[in-house]
Order: sequence, then C-alpha cells, then structure tokens
Amino acid sequence: MNFNKKKIFRWLRILILIYCSIGIAIYYLQDYFLFHPEKLDRSYQFKFNQPFEEVNIPMNQEDTINMVKFFPKEKPYRGVVIYFHGNMKNVERFAPFADVFTKKGYEVWMPDYPGYGKSTGKLTEEKLYQQALQVQKLAMTAYHSDSIILYGKSLGSGIAAYAAAGTTDKMLILETPYSSIPDIFGCYAFMYPVNRMINYKIPTVDYLQEVHIPVTILAGTSDWVIPHRCASKLKRSLKAGDQFISISGATHHDLNKSMKYYQVIDSLLNR
Repeated sequence: MNFNKKKIFRWLRILILIYCSIGIAIYYLQDYFLFHPEKLDRSYQFKFNQPFEEVNIPMNQEDTINMVKFFPKEKPYRGVVIYFHGNMKNVERFAPFADVFTKKGYEVWMPDYPGYGKSTGKLTEEKLYQQALQVQKLAMTAYHSDSIILYGKSLGSGIAAYAAAGTTDKMLILETPYSSIPDIFGCYAFMYPVNRMINYKIPTVDYLQEVHIPVTILAGTSDWVIPHRCASKLKRSLKAGDQFISISGATHHDLNKSMKYYQVIDSLLNR
C-alpha cells in the first residue's frame, strides 16, 4: 500500500513538473512562437515578377512602415487590396499572393510589420493597430472607401478585422483566421490559463462584431497551425450575408492551391 502511494506521488510530481515546465515555456517563449520576422537591410533591392513600388511611411523617429505596392499591368485600377500578411519572414514571402488581385485590376498594398523586412521599430499590439489604420488612411486618399478591400492572412486576419471595424470599405476577407491569440494557444494547451498568460490578444472575434461591411472567411479543414475548429469560433460574430467557407483538405499554407479558393476570390472581386 505504501509502495503504491509512493509510486502515485512520484508520478504526480513528474506530471506537475512537466505541466509547470510547459507553462513556463509558453509564457516566456510566446513571442518566439508568434512572430518569425526576417529583417532586410535598408539598401536591399526587391525583385518581383510584377510591377511594384516600394514606399516608406514614417510614423515617428523610430517607427517606419515599409510597404510594397503591386500594380495591375493596365489602368484604370479598380481599387486597392490592403493585404495584412502572416507571421513569417517579410513581404517577399507573401508577394506571390498578390497576383490573384492584380490580375483582376486591383492594386495590392502589402505593409511589413515592425521588425519585419525593412520596417523599423519595436513590435507591439498597439503599433500593429496604429500602422494598419495609417495604411488604410493613405488608401482613402487615393480611393473611395467602396474601392478598398481589407485582406488578412493568418496573423494579419485579426489586424484586418480591427481596421475594418466601423468602416465603409468594400469588404473584408480573412484567410486562415483565429478568434484571438490566446485562443490559438488554448487550442493546443487548453489546460493552461492562456487568457492571463498571453500578452498579445488581437481578439478577432470581438472586432468582427463591429464590422458592418461584407465579410468572407476562408479556412482549411486540415489546418494544423490554426485548427479549423478554432477558426470556426468566428462564426458566432458573423452577420447575415457573411460567409464562412471551409476548404476541404486544405492546410494553413496551401489554400491558394485549391480551385475553390480562386472561385471564391474571383466571385468577390467581380462584384
């Protein structure tokens, strides 16, 4: 009996140690899990297979948004897609996704986040919001709001939803989105109090409740980065006429390889 108790207590100590170790790792390494920027020297020359222009938008003495504008081959342009990209590397990784929009006559503005590419400054949640609004404000000097499309991919989905709240832009499109940053961690580590542990929040599910323009969400059923069951939590924030489209078999990184993806995007851009 005493032997069995000792064995049980030993395993309990081991489980508690593992639980605490994982919790400590989540807390102290959360930025490492969330952000994977690749910086570029300011003298670095972009090379893309479509017309583009690089612009720098100063926010203050320390923060500058570096943004690449991709252009259709022919004018007049139908509008602009502000593309908030994912958490990997920089604009070079996501540039190939611009042509689905430029082929339909839309400019694509793709800003890098602080610390990504040539953008400078320290990355914070508040800066992500401020810079998104600044890019949106600039777009409104070139286009009427009904010609502006906000597009968020992965990390960028919450930022795009924030920028779309209360606007009269044409539409909001979210690819592989999340309900909130803590919820992403909670999808894997449900046994931890992630709402108190995770510093970044970006509650997409809340921002969508303030979005009055049409919303389309695209999510892969085989997404292992942001599981489909977690993205599905956004359904409760959608209004009548909004769309949540599941792409069967698609993962976090290959929605654009699905014919259904192009059918949906073409249908939206042809409106």
